[in-house]
Amino acid sequence: MLAASFSSTFERWMLRKILNATGPAPIRLTFGDSPGVSPPGTVPVATIAIRDAAALFRLLLDAEIGLGDGYADGGIEVQGDLVSTAEALYRTWPSIGGGGAGSKLWSRCMEHFRANTPRRSRDNVHHHYDLRTDFYQHWLDPELVYTCAYFPTPSATLEDAQFAKMDHVCRKLQLQPGETVVEAGCGWGALALHMARHFGVRVKAFNLSHEQIVFARQRARQERLSEQVEFIEDDYRNIAGRFDAFVSVGMLEHVGLSQYAEFGRVIHRSIGSSGRGLLHFIGRNYPAPLSAWIRKRIFPGAYPPTLREAMEILELFDFSVCDVENLRLHYAKTLEHWLARFERSSQQLTEMFDDRFVRTWRVYLAGSLVAFRVGTLQLFQMTFAGSQCQRIPWTRAYLYQAEGPQAQEQTWTNVMS
Repeated sequence: MLAASFSSTFERWMLRKILNATGPAPIRLTFGDSPGVSPPGTVPVATIAIRDAAALFRLLLDAEIGLGDGYADGGIEVQGDLVSTAEALYRTWPSIGGGGAGSKLWSRCMEHFRANTPRRSRDNVHHHYDLRTDFYQHWLDPELVYTCAYFPTPSATLEDAQFAKMDHVCRKLQLQPGETVVEAGCGWGALALHMARHFGVRVKAFNLSHEQIVFARQRARQERLSEQVEFIEDDYRNIAGRFDAFVSVGMLEHVGLSQYAEFGRVIHRSIGSSGRGLLHFIGRNYPAPLSAWIRKRIFPGAYPPTLREAMEILELFDFSVCDVENLRLHYAKTLEHWLARFERSSQQLTEMFDDRFVRTWRVYLAGSLVAFRVGTLQLFQMTFAGSQCQRIPWTRAYLYQAEGPQAQEQTWTNVMS
């Protein structure tokens, strides 16, 4: 009796320690057959059931990494809606992204061993983007756009929203037929092909992912756009040549703060003082590392910068920031679509990989959705121009006109007139 009582008391003490580490979220924690614990005065929205001692001790060591790995391994079960549970945790978690001692130690190790040097960048890209393309085809749109969509209305389909996003980017760049564009980090090639197909520009698109480049080149051949779009399997640091515009969608968060000066040099030598560009990236309102679990399991080497940190890339080379737009809620909506499609394909994905892989990606997508929903992460689009750029938009009206690129030409004002 005494031993059983001590065991029960010790288990409750451990659950309380975990609860204190995760903040006063309206969540019940249980271990084995225990009734569990929850913050006083709350009505739990879900129960996190800890199934084994290994999961329990991982949570005690570091709640953030322990939750992610425990769910992936099946040592933790969420009894309730996963997204609602994650949102409850995110809204109360002390310093999301900072984590406990284990997270901080892991962060320091990751910063050293996964820094985005030319050699390590390829390994970091391979870890995530060189998974089988048919995996992504199960839950992305047919164009395989793996970045935030732009929803003209909340009811728009994912397909329409991704088309609208690519158009939105092209309008911000005010692309004109015959111009040249360089893209850093082109994914499966959707934006480069869109720019060529709908705006008549010539594009050189760079990417380190072999799987994505092979797919993009095949698409260019199928659409007879190989003469307009060249897909290059190489590091952005090796971009050479002069272009009218520079664009990077969803890559800056994979560059790393230590490489920002080099990234700025690449932009400047690409467009000089007369070109313009756009950076589309996941960011933060304040400096903080990305979740240690995300960097460990999903995106090694990733860092979401603040606007101030991103500005340093441009300030070094006298680029003017022309406009900034925050599409945070659009990314939350994008992730709602991705997660729903992922769940519909979960059985096929389990057969392709295994249950642990599917559970890892499920919690990654659900957690990312919540991060954008509650504001832990932001999505910035920043347009900029060189000091000698002669084409400056007079108003934002050009973003919302239905006409093609030639009809929009007069929305630019020659600053020398």
